[in-house]
Amino acid sequence: MARRLSWNGLNRRICKCDRCPRLLEHCQNIAETKRRAYQDDDYWGGPVPNFGDSQAELLIVGLAPGAHGANRTGRMFTGDRSGDWLFHALHNTGFASQPESTSRDDGLVLRNCAITGACHCAPPDNKPTNEELANCHEWFDATFDALPVKVIVALGQIGWRAVIDLARDRGWYEGRLPKFGHGAEFELTDGRRVIGSFHPSQQNTFTKRLTEPMLDAVFERARELLANQ
Repeated sequence: MARRLSWNGLNRRICKCDRCPRLLEHCQNIAETKRRAYQDDDYWGGPVPNFGDSQAELLIVGLAPGAHGANRTGRMFTGDRSGDWLFHALHNTGFASQPESTSRDDGLVLRNCAITGACHCAPPDNKPTNEELANCHEWFDATFDALPVKVIVALGQIGWRAVIDLARDRGWYEGRLPKFGHGAEFELTDGRRVIGSFHPSQQNTFTKRLTEPMLDAVFERARELLANQ
């Protein structure tokens, strides 16, 4: 990145990104075929920008937009069950103004919190390639320049690895890869803290691998860390 981008400038650049033809084609195909329940919706169908407070100290790192969630609504974690779980937990812990998110115009406001993804386009089978993740790394890197991040919550293994890779690139972390787990936590050399969480996917929530109290506990810990910094 030649120069540091503002929060809004970064998000505009993300929306215009065309580096991954496979992902763009997939997003657009979904937007054209649609899901029956959303036949009357005007799908976003492209790269989804970051969402949240432009001065956020808490950054949540997800995998990628959901095909019929964020790829439909144009806002991270908005319009699907994963988002329902996430925003309910953020509301319970004071980071969100309301417990649900249905559209870009629903009035939801995040407080001292922002959401990004390791990948900004919906990938087939929720599996971006390593090259596609690398293409998105510039936006991930720029997100850390645009925000005064102090605590990072990584949702799932890919989000966890994206944070560690960036930390190593910036000299914030050395040594072995910290083991991912729900509630796993470690400190970067510059004082930032990273917390792991199971992703609020249906695979995890339907099987009770992730429960509401478990997810709430992650963000309660994030708030505790912020209060002590």
